[in-house]
Amino acid sequence: MLPSVTNLFDPRFSGGGKEQFFSLLQRPTLKLEHIVSHGQPTEPGRWYDQMGPEWVVLIRGQAKLRFECDAMLELRAGDCLLIPARLRHRVDFCSDDAIWLALHLEE
Repeated sequence: MLPSVTNLFDPRFSGGGKEQFFSLLQRPTLKLEHIVSHGQPTEPGRWYDQMGPEWVVLIRGQAKLRFECDAMLELRAGDCLLIPARLRHRVDFCSDDAIWLALHLEE
């Protein structure tokens, strides 16, 4: 049996304007998510504070990540980074066409 093909730019992932999370691969120590954003920043006052590191790549669009230490990173399509475990962060800006891949790892 042949593996199935998924196109990350398929319009069926549009979600009608709501941010959507799709699990592409899950194993005991990792989870790969496909995230389709439509300009949604993280809710005010909320910080992501993950137990394991997270590798993120922005494959389309633009975004700004803020870290609790008040540092800001601007991302454009193709940019990727490894966010260490417990480094509190949030999305301050996200373009309407943003598509991400996020790899959550357990240590």
